[in-house]
Amino acid sequence: MSSVADADRVADLARQVVRDHDPKKVPIPEFLTATYDAGLSWVHFPEGLGGLGVSRGLQAVADGILQGAGGPVPLGLNPMGYGMAAPTVREHAQSEELKRFWLRPLAGTQDIWCQLFSEPGAGSDLAGLATSAVRDGDEWVINGQKVWTSLAHRARWGLLLARTDPDVAKHKGLTYFVLDMHAPGVETRPLRQLTGQAEFNEVYITDARIPDAHRLGAVGNGWGVAMTTLMNERSALGGSGARRGAGTIAEAVGLWAARPDLQTPVLRDRLTQLWLRSEAQRLTAQRSRATATVGGPGPEGSIGKLVGAELNQHIYTWCMDLLGAEGILYHSYAQDRDDDGDWRGPIQQRFLRSKANTIEGGTSEVMRNILAERILGLPGDLRADAGMAWKDVPRG
Repeated sequence: MSSVADADRVADLARQVVRDHDPKKVPIPEFLTATYDAGLSWVHFPEGLGGLGVSRGLQAVADGILQGAGGPVPLGLNPMGYGMAAPTVREHAQSEELKRFWLRPLAGTQDIWCQLFSEPGAGSDLAGLATSAVRDGDEWVINGQKVWTSLAHRARWGLLLARTDPDVAKHKGLTYFVLDMHAPGVETRPLRQLTGQAEFNEVYITDARIPDAHRLGAVGNGWGVAMTTLMNERSALGGSGARRGAGTIAEAVGLWAARPDLQTPVLRDRLTQLWLRSEAQRLTAQRSRATATVGGPGPEGSIGKLVGAELNQHIYTWCMDLLGAEGILYHSYAQDRDDDGDWRGPIQQRFLRSKANTIEGGTSEVMRNILAERILGLPGDLRADAGMAWKDVPRG
């Protein structure tokens, strides 16, 4: 458990950041960079890398002061950066200089990050991906296609998983890189979604070059590095607001209060049950954070992701049921690239967007498999390609 002295230190530093860089008066990047320099971006990271080397559970102390003073929620501004890239870079980058080079502008949101994992033929079966990385001296030549890449059109850097050895089993022939999204040979194309927006993208990579220094982890250990990314992603996606009644459920409660003309006893009872479920999820996440060490999250993070994704969908379905016929009205289907970084439109848009929650970051079926196998110790699924070289695995 965290010491009282550590908690006091975190609180004092957070108050100092607010005093010296009032978030209501200074630009967001300045405020978040000051937060990084104070060691409050990720308090469990080492000193000098945006942290203080204290318990992960104390992040809530810092966030409560920083955001209570009007500071932004950085995960919402740079979701792949804060939730996935930062812990992966911190653990696997080859030098302290590279860690600092990437982490500080990431924390300040000057550099947006994206995740280049999924492919047209490799979604839930991520280890079956085909994007290739071929060594050429001190560089790697990359060719392939990625898909469903959120914010690739705004990203400066991308977390790339590629195949470096097709002659071994699919999980063993992967290597992990950081790709410069502005490099020659990297092309981003928008994918229009159900909402009419285009936050997702296809990314085509043709003879793009990555210096070996931008490799994360050992050659052939890409799957192990990817687990760092994915576990942190699920932990970030499954997190809930630190305050009671915050997050998605606050939107439903606000809508209820704003529309007394649509209220019924049945809808009130359903909202009460959703609030209780949200509070149970919040307390579970809070307990997990409070007992966390400086290490990364384990498979337990899949619980929050699974529950949170399905709960979001239930909450927004309730909102549509409350609105009734109004729920079918939608403002626009004009393609929107979301260049201002604001994904929050009208409630109808958020309802449509929530349909992706049980797919992104690992489907609910994948989450249940992880929990069954790694937490409950149940037998794993049968895998017909076990032990086969990737090049010999039949593909459609």
